[in-house]
Amino acid sequence: MKLFNKWSFAGVVVTDIGIKPYINIEPIVVPRTNGYYHNTPFYKTKVNIVERIMNRINVCGHKGKRHRQSSGHNTGKAKTSMNTVLAVLTKLEEKTKTNPIQVLVSAIENASPREEVITIERAGARYAQAVDIGPQRRVDLVIRYICQGASYKSFNKQKSIVAALVEEIMDCYEKGNASMAMSKRAEIEKMAASAK
Repeated sequence: MKLFNKWSFAGVVVTDIGIKPYINIEPIVVPRTNGYYHNTPFYKTKVNIVERIMNRINVCGHKGKRHRQSSGHNTGKAKTSMNTVLAVLTKLEEKTKTNPIQVLVSAIENASPREEVITIERAGARYAQAVDIGPQRRVDLVIRYICQGASYKSFNKQKSIVAALVEEIMDCYEKGNASMAMSKRAEIEKMAASAK
């Protein structure tokens, strides 16, 4: 079975053993399950990683409680996000001459943060405490940062969402610092290192 009848999942490998169970690379032709696993615990681990990117593109303009962007590619239409991801994977294959699914998985592995800071309150005073991030949250944060970075680079700009998303994923794949995901990882881990 090939994704969009173009790319095989056969040679795709997750090298980070911490997040390996949480990146689903089971073969699927059309990455659209329509929320089939939604009511089961840890349902996100059962959803293919390409579909998770598609679902995040639908609402990548939302940050916290603020709904910053709700037009263009943020419409929630499955066909729109599917066409976006198809174009992104095609351009990734043209640029790298390798399987674009492997490029996506490697980008997620490279940009996932390992530590973050939480606030602990003791005797009325608040302290920053560095903690390890759970593997499910690591994958969630990377997907969020990649899609939000692409959205911010393309909203009200001449650059399209496809070009911005390709740029974000390629920068994470090559371990550059221009992408939002890599810069957020560096920022989070720097704060955690100072809070130890």
